Amino acid sequence: MKRKTKKAAAKRFKFTATGKVKFKRTSKRHNLGNKSAARKLKLRAAGYAVAGDVRHVEKCMPYGSN
Repeated sequence: MKRKTKKAAAKRFKFTATGKVKFKRTSKRHNLGNKSAARKLKLRAAGYAVAGDVRHVEKCMPYGSN
C-alpha cells in the first residue's frame, strides 16, 4: 500500500545527496528591523537535523529519503 507524505514536513525539509536532512532557519520573515545584521547573516545558513530527528523526518517523508 502506498504511504502519504506529510506535506508540512515536505515544505520544511530537504534531503541532501548523502542523506542528511537540511532545513531553513526560522526568524527571517518579519520584524527584521529589530534584529541585528549579524543575527540575520547567521540565519542565512542552512541547518542540518540531528540523527534522532532524521528518523522522524524519514517517517514523515517516505519517498523523499531515497
